[in-house]
Amino acid sequence: MLAIVCPGQGAQKPGFLTDWCELENVSATLEQLSEHAGIDLVEAGTRSDDLRDTRLAQPLLVASALVSMRALKERMEPGQLRADLVSGHSVGEVSASVLSGVLSPVSALQLVRERALAMADAASSTDTGMAAVVGGDPDQVRSAVAEHGLTLANVNGRGQVVAAGTTERIAALKADPPQRARVMPLPVAGAFHSPHMVPARERFARFVGDSAYLEKAATPNIAHVSNRGGELVRDGSALLSSLVEQVTCPVDWLACMETFARLGVTGILEVCPAGTLTGMAKRDLPGAARFDLKTPADLAGAAEFVREHASPDAGEVAA
Repeated sequence: MLAIVCPGQGAQKPGFLTDWCELENVSATLEQLSEHAGIDLVEAGTRSDDLRDTRLAQPLLVASALVSMRALKERMEPGQLRADLVSGHSVGEVSASVLSGVLSPVSALQLVRERALAMADAASSTDTGMAAVVGGDPDQVRSAVAEHGLTLANVNGRGQVVAAGTTERIAALKADPPQRARVMPLPVAGAFHSPHMVPARERFARFVGDSAYLEKAATPNIAHVSNRGGELVRDGSALLSSLVEQVTCPVDWLACMETFARLGVTGILEVCPAGTLTGMAKRDLPGAARFDLKTPADLAGAAEFVREHASPDAGEVAA
């Protein structure tokens, strides 16, 4: 059983699309999508030195997932690119919604553009940030996060969570960490997946409603494993509603991995820029094989990995 997973903000690195743009049609595809993303995707993916800006990072991550999977589909026989489950970390759920056929690439880039703008504007109103808390007793870590007036924004594994809130409170947590835990501030622009994003969620909800996205959402070919507790989502409108709520809700990636384990996933393929989510799976889902689709040199191996792990009942990936 194969799960295809899409990384979230923070996975991007300067120049990570350079090799991909050497493939036929990739630059042209990115240029076409740039009109809907509101940024120059080729420039951002090949020449930008700083990709921490939410307005750049989120559309770029969705576009990179699409072009890498489209390239993989072109390397395989028609109908062979299949998966049993798809999932994504935070904005990666938008990428996954294209792979399952819920959204078209154009609709997804328009959607993520508005999501990124809304979250960036909300972040600019208050001096906020996020910090990874690694190690320590889980209960003590959660208590310390709450005691410092912070929100548990990500549960990335049994030994890593992310706290979100004002930079002052992040600094206080770093100065007074839980026992046997390290607190590492992250280079992000705001307190994502926390109450500080309420204005962003409200703006994003209006956009989704006014643009009739809920009516346009197609039934997915492949079930989604949602960040909201690892639940399975098989309805396009329900998935988009979940994406709106996700702006202020924690990302529970550990729950997603527990769902993978419960359903019997044998292989996890992470799309470009890969490595973050398979790294988490290495710690918390060691029984599953992992494959990182980082560069075009990985395409042949990725194709073989899909053929090995996708079940006979897997759905066809849209790309």
